[in-house]
Amino acid sequence: MSSAAIEAKDRPGYRRARRRQTASAYALLIPSFIGVGFFLVVPVILVVILSLFNWNLISPPTFVGLDHYVSLFSDTKLINSIWVTLTFVLMSIPTSIILGLLLAVAINRKLPGTGWMRVIFVLPWVCVPLALGVVWRWVFDPSQGALNTILGRRIEWMSNPGLALPAVAFVSVWSTVGYISLFFLAGLQQIPSSVYEAAKLDGAGPVRTLWSITLPLLMPTTFFVTVTSVISSFQVFDLVYGLTGSATGYPAGSTDVIAARIYQDAFVSNNIGHASAMAFCLFVVLVVVTLIQQRWFSGRITYDMT
Repeated sequence: MSSAAIEAKDRPGYRRARRRQTASAYALLIPSFIGVGFFLVVPVILVVILSLFNWNLISPPTFVGLDHYVSLFSDTKLINSIWVTLTFVLMSIPTSIILGLLLAVAINRKLPGTGWMRVIFVLPWVCVPLALGVVWRWVFDPSQGALNTILGRRIEWMSNPGLALPAVAFVSVWSTVGYISLFFLAGLQQIPSSVYEAAKLDGAGPVRTLWSITLPLLMPTTFFVTVTSVISSFQVFDLVYGLTGSATGYPAGSTDVIAARIYQDAFVSNNIGHASAMAFCLFVVLVVVTLIQQRWFSGRITYDMT
């Protein structure tokens, strides 16, 4: 930097202009700060406070300290909800990401009809999950459902404990794969065509190109999609409620995800303190999982594609 530029930065007028620019920037961020504060920070603080009290929404709260957190370790229903949620995550997230990537690769080939296909694929994600659950509950109906009519046999999709959670995972994948494919499609369109041309000249086939070029350069998109998918899957509730018509984990606790367990404790059993403790623990788990994913992806992400 030249001496003239350094002297210009030392002038009082320059410093005042910089302060005005900084003040203007923070002023424009105030609405976002207010939204984050009221809808993110304040609720978390309130949940932490409520988790320290015993309250049924009617009688005055009673301070119990960390008793609710201690009781979580012996809560068999919560342990079952954890396993159900982990099973749902393992069934839905890898499947939706892989299918979303393959779908994006197919759309990126610019075949005829890909324009309206994008609209169709994203429609399920735009729809309300509760409404989707109600519609798919009719599809899975054992007596008059469309799926059993096509198969020509009676299958108790949502009454069989072994089929209920896979059916929920299937609907979740169906509703999110189009949304995920759009992000992968945006990432694919940012990869220079010269990279693929060079790989083709070197004799790389489609599989080698996908594994050695496309996937590494899509790491930023994969990171975003994975993090958001994990968070939404751990918080799934309305889709399960719409499909099963219950928040009790019907049938036989096979769909009793963590969010449904929190809802049951808070608004059915009126045990606000215990539900708040579970909600805060879920928040901490999601933060830890996100940090682990960020650390794993940090050394594998390539942003420079020039």
